[in-house]
Amino acid sequence: MKKIALLYPGQGSQKVGMGKDFYDNSSLAKEMIQEASERLEKDCARLLFEPNDELNQTQWTQPAILLVSSIATALLKEAVELEPRYAMGHSLGEFSALVSIEALGFGDGVELVHKRGEFMTQAARGKDGGMMVVMGLPDEEVERICQETREEGKQVWPANYNSDGQIVVAGVKSDLQQMESRFKERGAKRAMLLNMSVASHCPLMEEARKPLREYLERFIQESFQAPVVSNVTARAYRSKEEAMTLLDRQLVEPVRYKQSIKNIEQDVELFIELGEGSVLKGLNRRITKVPTISISDMKSLEEAVEAIYK
Repeated sequence: MKKIALLYPGQGSQKVGMGKDFYDNSSLAKEMIQEASERLEKDCARLLFEPNDELNQTQWTQPAILLVSSIATALLKEAVELEPRYAMGHSLGEFSALVSIEALGFGDGVELVHKRGEFMTQAARGKDGGMMVVMGLPDEEVERICQETREEGKQVWPANYNSDGQIVVAGVKSDLQQMESRFKERGAKRAMLLNMSVASHCPLMEEARKPLREYLERFIQESFQAPVVSNVTARAYRSKEEAMTLLDRQLVEPVRYKQSIKNIEQDVELFIELGEGSVLKGLNRRITKVPTISISDMKSLEEAVEAIYK
């Protein structure tokens, strides 16, 4: 078997119908959706498969994405005896990664990220938060511009280091709107406000830290089957003590996705993205020469099993 790292997407990958092929073809998928429905007291099949407004509300987006990612992982584990070198995710995806290596129970994970979404929503109230993607500028230049604008009294910070030339900044939406022209004047190919009302991974989320810690203490397990790569440090950890600190900080510090991939690529022969879409596969094309495959339905699951043993 190849040396594998498991990858898990974050918010933004959700869409109506995600996981439906798993649900239609697997009794295990049906059981997991039923378990999540009971844990959340929510019809998760309806949330995933029928048009609704709730799928884009962060307190429901987060468990929906973790649910589909966890189903994909469970089906992969049914097909192969999986011993990953690492698990990691983008933002919310770090929690899916913890479920995958049994540092977090599946039902506990569903409830934990639902609560995380609620805490983030509460922390965002009255702050007019937003996020903006900036294309075509070096990280250092984006950092410099954010620092300059904070010195002018604005609230903006780097939030996601996605790949070379792509970084997301977060902060007060009106401040971000004023920064668009500044980014372009400094050479950005694009600076576009994203359709988000929560400014993730920046100090505007400070209020969410304490209530999240209480759930982390309750649900994170002492033993990890494999190391998880932290969004905060871009380094691996495998203890509850480290998880408690790093997942708390993740709310207010940037996601170092690009750095995380670069830090482990020498020890990985295949990245496998599990869950809806292939956002991380697309990012990885710009970060690493190590191949990435995505599992989002039964066909791609079969293809992944073949790729693992090639």
